[in-house]
Amino acid sequence: MTVLLVFLGGVIGAPARYTLDRLVQGRTGGAFPWGTLTVNLVGSVILGALLGAGAPHGLQVLLGTGVCGALTTFSTLGYETVRLLEDGSPSKAGLNAVGSLVLGVLAAAGSYALAASLL
Repeated sequence: MTVLLVFLGGVIGAPARYTLDRLVQGRTGGAFPWGTLTVNLVGSVILGALLGAGAPHGLQVLLGTGVCGALTTFSTLGYETVRLLEDGSPSKAGLNAVGSLVLGVLAAAGSYALAASLL
């Protein structure tokens, strides 16, 4: 059953990732990967809220592992950071790598704390 929940979550998360990434990147343009940053932050918020709310295991697997696992992307973050370095934009590469990590942790911690305090 767990594998099925992960699969179903992935069916939702993967197209959501592509759609949100393209939507954000299309509106912001430029070399900085705003779309990837956005999907990673959204995933961090969702996962933090799920855990802070003490969601049941099945919901954590479906939404946390399945949806957030397919929605967020560390590999694309790494690739886009290297691409920015290759394009001669070390400041953007550093902002992308460090900013994604710091903002992701803050987003997860904030949504965790908010959900825990509300419930």
